[in-house]
Amino acid sequence: MNADDMRDASMLDLFRLEVETQAEVMSSGLLAIERSASPQELEACMRAAHSIKGAARIVGIQAGVDVTHVMEDCFVSAQQGKIQLGPRRIDQLLRGVDLLQRIAVSAEDLQLWQAGDGRKEIDAFLQGLQNSLLQADDSVRATPSAPPAAPGELPLAGELQQQQQQLQDKAESADRMLRVTAAHLNQLVSLSGESLVESRWLPAFNESLLRLKRQQQGAAQALEALHDTLRENGLAAALFTALQDSRQQVDACQKMLTERLAELESFERRNSSRAQRLYDQALACRMRPFADRVVGYDRMVRDLGRSLGKQVRLEISGETTQVDRDILEQLDAPLVHLLRNALDHGIEPAQQRHAAGKAEEGLISLTARHHAGLLQITVSDDGGGIDLEQLRASIVARSLVDNATSARLSDAELLHFLLLPGFSMRDTVTEISGRGVGLDVVHNMLKRMRGTIQIFSESGRGMRFQLQLPLTLSLVRSLLVSIGGEPYAFPLAYVNRTMVLDKTQIEMLEGRQHFSFEERQIGLVAASQILQSGESAAGDDGIALVVIGDMSQTYGLQVDRLLGEHMLVVQPLDARLGKIKDVAAAALMEDGTPVLILDVEDMLHSVDKLIAHGQLDKIHDGGSQQQLQASKRVLVVDDSLTVRELERKLLSSRGYTVRIAVDGMDGWNALRSEPFDLVITDIDMPRMDGIELVTLIKSNLQLKAIPVMIVSYKDRQEDRQRGLEAGADYYLAKASFHDETLLEAVEDLIGAAHDA
Repeated sequence: MNADDMRDASMLDLFRLEVETQAEVMSSGLLAIERSASPQELEACMRAAHSIKGAARIVGIQAGVDVTHVMEDCFVSAQQGKIQLGPRRIDQLLRGVDLLQRIAVSAEDLQLWQAGDGRKEIDAFLQGLQNSLLQADDSVRATPSAPPAAPGELPLAGELQQQQQQLQDKAESADRMLRVTAAHLNQLVSLSGESLVESRWLPAFNESLLRLKRQQQGAAQALEALHDTLRENGLAAALFTALQDSRQQVDACQKMLTERLAELESFERRNSSRAQRLYDQALACRMRPFADRVVGYDRMVRDLGRSLGKQVRLEISGETTQVDRDILEQLDAPLVHLLRNALDHGIEPAQQRHAAGKAEEGLISLTARHHAGLLQITVSDDGGGIDLEQLRASIVARSLVDNATSARLSDAELLHFLLLPGFSMRDTVTEISGRGVGLDVVHNMLKRMRGTIQIFSESGRGMRFQLQLPLTLSLVRSLLVSIGGEPYAFPLAYVNRTMVLDKTQIEMLEGRQHFSFEERQIGLVAASQILQSGESAAGDDGIALVVIGDMSQTYGLQVDRLLGEHMLVVQPLDARLGKIKDVAAAALMEDGTPVLILDVEDMLHSVDKLIAHGQLDKIHDGGSQQQLQASKRVLVVDDSLTVRELERKLLSSRGYTVRIAVDGMDGWNALRSEPFDLVITDIDMPRMDGIELVTLIKSNLQLKAIPVMIVSYKDRQEDRQRGLEAGADYYLAKASFHDETLLEAVEDLIGAAHDA
């Protein structure tokens, strides 16, 4: 590529940038003119069209010149008062803006825009605009008169040179910009975040040195007292001199330690400040203004409102609010969904609004701001709000709750049902709503970004959706807890509440432990069982709980201890590990200790699975922990749900800890991951039958000592012989056993559930 080609390519890129910038000016200006025409907006639109026309002429794109020339003439005529711009003409001009953007994207294809389909599209636009100028426009708003602007004639040679110089200046400025890949930028933010976290280790180290200083002072005082005592008792001169030297050395150490402590404190302050500034600057590189995401939203709301026969205006506040690039890129879908929802469900038709004493033009507000260390985005409308009684009836009709329960639900609890998958208040299908895609799309996207959503509705005055998101995804505010003696982190966005529950508040409902929380019964689950991190028990002061979940499923997870809130730098797990159950990511604490960040959504699914299979353990208090540790563990392997449950209940009633498996393969996996004292298995099962399972157990050096009992419907001698030859310790026919038969056989093999 020669120098001329390089120059042309650079100028073409600048032309695209010019069109992108000026098209936004024209779009915003036309929407403002539609609401209330002003000389300033007309002037801005005219100059934007004029700039694009000049840039198009410089780079030789005649299609851009043709479109902007007639648009500029239209704006000039409006400035001179010859025409007025109403919705119909503004529609045509907005189509021209869209056409200019398409021309800029494929500007290299000159044939398309000179003689192909593109030329036909340009001719259709020019004819449509001409027709709109010949007809009276609808809903015309008066345009204030303004001094006539220069007509859109061909620029003079001097003006062309000036515009070309401006484009070249922009090119020179653009050359000074640096391109950095997203991966390098993410790595920079991650490293600066680690520096910030590790800088917080120094205060703790400084505190330990202060404790050392106090101990040294105590030793010096003890040495001083010894010196005085020995001097009174007439210590030998040589020994007394040695003691004096020891005192001087201790004093010198104290002085040096004091000086070094002062230096360390000064360094700690500088280092913390520098690490914070470094992280802030690195994070700023990832930040973009909220306006970058909402470009074109006002146009979308206006066009969609007109298609629905509604007059709607969008007001955007906080456009300069800085948002993390990764978060900003994922915000488009939920925000568009909420805006469409407000247009279709919220804003009423003009006649209905007039009858209610409202302005015929509806208002949707989109606001972004930083609040309490979070990004807060609010989407609100001044429509009719939601009919809570209709919502209540819809919830009951879908069998989500019964009538009695729905009557007790608060407004906030009712509105939360809107976030359930497939929930919609519309019975008819349109292009906008009623397709079974509800607000759960928004909810799920927010959860992926560790965000939350709250819904507020006021009858006759509108609705408000409040989104809260972290300022960045590279750091996460977490609740640190101890589970099974290991530290784990819960993202704070998923924690409803922490509490210490008195053991007397535990109630039994349908065989499971619950406690009362905000006038609801919440299930009690041991986090150690979910994570398979060993047994844990309540302390003397009560049970430490982390309450997680939403309105449909809420649980209190028992943890060993609550360690407090920490800011952690998220370290994604190696992709080769795949998805690790119940774990979202990892992090390092200030002292370098690794900690796993838990996947709360996955944990909720794990709890549901434990409940469905009847495997949920009870939480025992400290007094019964010794008994709990001595409980014998039995694995029941059977593909029949009825048989599994019968055997589980029988064994649990005698105090045995029971795990169940649905077939031989499931049982084999359980044996390799958990210790058991006895295996009870069926013979005929999918994937792996009981004979194969017994053979594997008895051929494994670590497992062959575990007793195995076969319980089968088949009572044929050959089946009994096969089982015993494979290594089974007991064979029992299901058709012949009753409750005591099974329990007596178990006790014969492994004894009572608890050792004496």
